[in-house]
Amino acid sequence: MILKGGPSSPPYFFTARVVMKRREFNRVLASSAAGLMATAITDGNTPASQAADKYTINAERLRKSLEALSEYGRNPEGGVSRVAWTEPDIKARRFVMDELMSGIGLDIRVDAAGSIYGRRAGAENSLPVILFGSHIDSVPKGGNFDGDVGSMSAIEIMRTLHEKKIVTRHPLESVIWSNEEGVHYGRGLFGSRAVVGEFEPGELDEKDEAGLHIRDAVRSVGGDLARIEEARRKPGQIAAYIELHIEQGGLLDKAGIPIGVVEGIVGINRYDVKITGFANHAGTTPMPDRRDALVAASNLIIAVREETMREPGRQVGTVGKLGVKPGAPNVIPGEVDLVIELRDLSLEKVGAIFDRIQKRAAEIARRTETRIDFKQTSSHKPALATPWVRDLIAKEAAGAGFKTMSLPSGAGHDAQMLARIAPMGMIFVPSVGGISHSPRELTRWQDAANGCEVLLKTVLAIDRQR
Repeated sequence: MILKGGPSSPPYFFTARVVMKRREFNRVLASSAAGLMATAITDGNTPASQAADKYTINAERLRKSLEALSEYGRNPEGGVSRVAWTEPDIKARRFVMDELMSGIGLDIRVDAAGSIYGRRAGAENSLPVILFGSHIDSVPKGGNFDGDVGSMSAIEIMRTLHEKKIVTRHPLESVIWSNEEGVHYGRGLFGSRAVVGEFEPGELDEKDEAGLHIRDAVRSVGGDLARIEEARRKPGQIAAYIELHIEQGGLLDKAGIPIGVVEGIVGINRYDVKITGFANHAGTTPMPDRRDALVAASNLIIAVREETMREPGRQVGTVGKLGVKPGAPNVIPGEVDLVIELRDLSLEKVGAIFDRIQKRAAEIARRTETRIDFKQTSSHKPALATPWVRDLIAKEAAGAGFKTMSLPSGAGHDAQMLARIAPMGMIFVPSVGGISHSPRELTRWQDAANGCEVLLKTVLAIDRQR
């Protein structure tokens, strides 16, 4: 069958010009991943400090977990629409707890924010817990790997430890965070923000578009906002938090590097911009006499790109929202509203870029006879990975034979919240083509297994730390 319409047409994945439906594609990937990782070879009640280099996760079981999870919220395009606290999410959570987490020696609980924890006792339970996991909720028409790889890998690690009777010093906890994406009620990282006690004023008394109060949405997944303070964790209670995630960008895939060691999660500043010109008749107003707000906005958008790229680095600047008034084809635009978003690991660099943008804006306003007003609407601090955790991830990956790349996370993750109260590290695995939040999102089974293996080795290495 020859594809018409180009490689972006869902619901197919393909090689060259041969089209393969998703299930066939999964079989191809599975065959390449099968046998990639041997099953564990250490039996008996073996101390983890002695067994770290002698066993591995079950790659085939991890693949099956990911495939099974992908059935919840599956959409015609081949991805999933599993928005937090909706029916597909509720069913997926029940599947995870009942089918994957039960029977492997975990104390399973849902906290007041709706996050799912699986606790495994250690030999020294007075030690702080080692925490690892991710999320399973998605954006509408999202993919099958964002959050899922980290969540299913966390459970796979617990299953491996259980079947091989590995004893760790620290207690361990896997976690599936509640409403990471923030599609429902408009704010993300809900479960991890509950852990650090960071909520916006009035957030816990909001209703969604259908009038459902947030307390009832959280209750639907086993949480209870009346006890939300119980979800908080204090500094010192968590020895370290490690999150495995797909990169969601294309750096690792382009370089052919299997493991990314995350330097930190970028800070984000957003600014509302209002450009005021003068709306007038498009047919009777000569070009030199126009005060066109959209022309000014166009120049400003170019300035955002140029000033962001003026210095080396991985900083990014985006104008992704634009409103033009009055919005008629025969009226010169008199007002434009837009949003500028700047991201980098350094908010000082973000501030310097914004200062340059403002200077450019003043010149644009003068030249176009318009007015440009800026208002900063939000600022999220960067969350740097803890150096010793980052170094440990790189060491364990190298020891397992994987090449690594240090890189920032341009997307937000629950790890940025946990970094406020505990040592934090993140492991990235490649996203094919750098595509994410899309049904075409894809991480190869082999790469998912690689990431799970590095996560396991990192957890055990942290457990050995004195």
